[in-house]
Amino acid sequence: MVFPSSLAPSPFATPSGTFHRSHRPGPGRASRAGAPGRRLAAYSSPSPDVVVTREHGKNAKLVAALEKHNVHSLELPLIRHVEGPDTDRLPAALRDEKFDWITVTSPEAAAVFLEGWKAAGRPKVRIAVVGAGTARTFDEVLQSHDGSLEVAFSPSKAMGKVLASELPRSSETVCRVLYPASAKAGHEIQNGMRARGFEVTRLNTYTTVPVQDVDPQILKLAVSAPVVAVASPSALRAWLNLMSQVDNWNNSVACIGETTASAAKKLGLDSIYYPATPGLEGWVESILEALKAHKQSSS
Repeated sequence: MVFPSSLAPSPFATPSGTFHRSHRPGPGRASRAGAPGRRLAAYSSPSPDVVVTREHGKNAKLVAALEKHNVHSLELPLIRHVEGPDTDRLPAALRDEKFDWITVTSPEAAAVFLEGWKAAGRPKVRIAVVGAGTARTFDEVLQSHDGSLEVAFSPSKAMGKVLASELPRSSETVCRVLYPASAKAGHEIQNGMRARGFEVTRLNTYTTVPVQDVDPQILKLAVSAPVVAVASPSALRAWLNLMSQVDNWNNSVACIGETTASAAKKLGLDSIYYPATPGLEGWVESILEALKAHKQSSS
């Protein structure tokens, strides 16, 4: 997919990074695995194949999966999550009101919801998740077997708009939904549910901000990578703001799914790769596809 590039400069203080070495041996270099989370101690390391940009602590599975394909990763977290304007309202809403569904559309939304749910005294709730990654955030609570929290629905495709279109109605009367969301999330999900007759209460329980401070040499390494992997529109925008400091960056973006890819198209990127079904396996395949295309164009 090719789209015209149009990046508007914007100031952005950049984050620090971590380099991950794969098992791939090379001339004069012993074959060994890099320790996840190891700080980049020397800048003579080979250029990375891909920049992974999720928050600190959330890149390990992707890095490990890429290492199996001998792909070098540079970890460069671009965003961090902070409390949203409605964080403190969540426990009271769960205590004082009854909802037929809680719709949760990201692992971070799930983590923030669980904090509020515990503060509310663990009331009985029924959860609809956008996909398997979000569902896993609830595993520890579900293993307690007390039955107060049930993950009861996931859509046929791990996308918010599909969740909104497929969420079952529990009755023909008013069906009430609590939607704890990022303050930066669009209105597609709540509008989709309301169009189907659901009564939706949205609480902006968290938001994202750019991570600060990156070593200039980390930035140099990041720019050299042929692919950047992004898991959200917020991370994508942070990357583009970062690249506004760089002349003529036009490498590939590998998105976790269609939502982030659509944002990339709207932002005018040229080379966008993403899986038909969001998730780690498809994301890895998209990264490999982008790397293959880069290698072919460079040969």
